[in-house]
Amino acid sequence: MGKDETSSVKAATAVSSPRTNPRPRKKTKTVTEQLLKELAEAGGRIVKREATGRETEKWPIRVATARRSGKIPATKELHAGWRHEGYEIRLVDTPAWRLAVLPPVPVPAWLPTPHPVVRALQAHTQPMALTKAVQGRALRLIHALLTAMQKHGYVSAFGTADSAPASHRRRIGSPHFTVTPQGQRCDFLILQEQDRADHVPTKKELSDAEKHFWVRIPRYDYSPAERLRICVSGGSRHRADEWADTAARPLEDQLAEIVQEVGLRGEAAERTRLADLEAAREKRLRWEAAMEQAKIDYAEAARVQRLEAQAEAWRRAAGLAEYIDALRLHSQTLPTGPERDEPEAWIAWASDHVQRLNPLNGTLRLPDIPERRADDLRPFLHGWNPYGPGL
Repeated sequence: MGKDETSSVKAATAVSSPRTNPRPRKKTKTVTEQLLKELAEAGGRIVKREATGRETEKWPIRVATARRSGKIPATKELHAGWRHEGYEIRLVDTPAWRLAVLPPVPVPAWLPTPHPVVRALQAHTQPMALTKAVQGRALRLIHALLTAMQKHGYVSAFGTADSAPASHRRRIGSPHFTVTPQGQRCDFLILQEQDRADHVPTKKELSDAEKHFWVRIPRYDYSPAERLRICVSGGSRHRADEWADTAARPLEDQLAEIVQEVGLRGEAAERTRLADLEAAREKRLRWEAAMEQAKIDYAEAARVQRLEAQAEAWRRAAGLAEYIDALRLHSQTLPTGPERDEPEAWIAWASDHVQRLNPLNGTLRLPDIPERRADDLRPFLHGWNPYGPGL
């Protein structure tokens, strides 16, 4: 067969034998999809206990990736953390307050009638150590916040106009003002953000550093920015503790969240207060029940003690009576006269004593319970304090 014929056969074979399509590959689930599927099958909670610590350490990264993936339903939240038994991951319902549509808090363009706290701040030359560039806006934000909270019935008060800690340090300092919803005090600090730049050492700094080992050249320079930060402390945190200006969201757009946060902290404090009152009430009821039972047990113990004392007296009387009988038999062997008179007198006294000692010769009735003191009940209280439930 020639070359041309061979080519023709191959071409015919190719035409007559249609090409078989490969099977489509099964789509592999992402780590997030696998995690959500596993949580759904486990009822919303799993604990990772991998064979090696290195494998377990990957789960916090995977959870963070899942939160950013956009695949978690809006009505669900992914919670995770280390527990004694391993790394716990939970898929829980989003609380209603997080899904609530918050009405915006209007910020006035100027302050014809400022809030009393704002007036107190305005009385200072440089309130809260803010630069002139941000003072007016900061006061308008505070006015908008306090006015919105006042509508909810929250009580506000002026704190201090002094400077607050630098924004790049811990937020510890006297509050600029406070808001108290439902008895829960919340402290507010208004901070001016700082821009950071690499510090260029001066000739003097370099020279001083060469001369003195204790001289430290700062790494950064900080300069006041026009961005602000609002810090809230006190109570149980829900959304956050701090809100700051960002390129996407200025503080004006976040005031509604702060108002909601303060309200949520007040509600949590009120729930805690009511729970504490209920717990105290239940504790007092348990203490009162324990006291009543202790009184019963004390009386029972007193009766048992009296019964055992009577039984002991009866045994002693029976033993003495047996001895007296022996004395009588012995005295009968003595000659009449003074030699027998003395023993018989002794026997007569002893017989009377045994009669008095034997409880069966008296009136049998329930004994009187001795007057009790608070400390007398302590052995029957099983750890409770006889002077009160909270002691």
